[in-house]
Amino acid sequence: QVQLVESGGGLVQAGGSLRVSCTASGRGLSNYRMGWFRQAPGKEREFVATVSWGGDPTVYSDSAKGRFTISRDADKNTVFLQMNSLKPEDTAVYYCAAKLRDSRVFTSPSNYDYWGQGTQVTVSS
Repeated sequence: QVQLVESGGGLVQAGGSLRVSCTASGRGLSNYRMGWFRQAPGKEREFVATVSWGGDPTVYSDSAKGRFTISRDADKNTVFLQMNSLKPEDTAVYYCAAKLRDSRVFTSPSNYDYWGQGTQVTVSS
């Protein structure tokens, strides 16, 4: 069992920056890949970025590439998503998720085993 708690969302102007965090607890965290997803009103949940505790490569969606950075602090069991050059279309609830490091596609939300409660990010124009 893995528990995930997000924090750090808020309101920011377009062009600004925000960092969201996800603190994980539970056994065997090194066996998991962590992902950030987001869901805007009326839209499907979409992949943003992923990193594993075990050193697998990080991967970003096209919309996140070059603007967002995912990182982890293994000592604190925390994963971060630093978001720069934010745009109004980045407005969404951002979710942290965890899946076992297996062959399932890590960009699909249906393949993740555990989810946080989500944190709202709003970018004003």
